[in-house]
Amino acid sequence: MHIVLVEPEIPQNTGNIARTCAATHTTLHLVHPLGFSIDERHVRRAGLDYWPLVTIEEHPSFAQLREAYPQGEFFYATTKAPRGYCEVQFPPDAFLVFGKETKGLPESLLHDQYDRCIRIPMIPQARSLNLGNSVAIVLYEALRQNGFPGLSAEGHLTEF
Repeated sequence: MHIVLVEPEIPQNTGNIARTCAATHTTLHLVHPLGFSIDERHVRRAGLDYWPLVTIEEHPSFAQLREAYPQGEFFYATTKAPRGYCEVQFPPDAFLVFGKETKGLPESLLHDQYDRCIRIPMIPQARSLNLGNSVAIVLYEALRQNGFPGLSAEGHLTEF
């Protein structure tokens, strides 16, 4: 799986998303411009000690990301989508695309890919969910559909 953050603005969100990507062996793609430095302590702190476990690719633009993955199947998370994320069958290598915290994805991008737009259901009065929560919700549904490849579903108690 791939998570794509287009022009993220809040370092703590990106750090939390990086941690989710590390825990699920999901590649994180960051599309510039970023609203922070990837080396900022807020990003690092939010990711805790998971940074060695996450694969991060940076891209100068969304167009260049698409050029790098011409066969990629992209899905666009937006409140403007015609259907919910649970109505989609995600392939194992899906690219789940999320926009910046303050504006989401540009409508010019959504217009050309409207059949690939997905939404997390919520009440009409709610503008949106936190970016980190949105990523986790959609990513885990995509992973569930594919049998949680490579992930462990069982844990163990430690003795006190």
